[in-house]
Amino acid sequence: MKEINFKKNLKTFRNAAKMTQTQLGKLINVDQRTISAWEHGICEPSLEIIAKLCDIFDETFDSMLL
Repeated sequence: MKEINFKKNLKTFRNAAKMTQTQLGKLINVDQRTISAWEHGICEPSLEIIAKLCDIFDETFDSMLL
């Protein structure tokens, strides 16, 4: 079974897009602290939010999660 690497992948994709946590948060209507919590593995977003993130970064669910 593969390990879920969402927190690492989110930060990698966000940095590759030269986007701050605040900028990303505004795109999906969440606070910068929420993005930080996701990137630190404190909590995870809903599948709906993950789908929005996939659209923003033009990535698949697999590349976002694995």
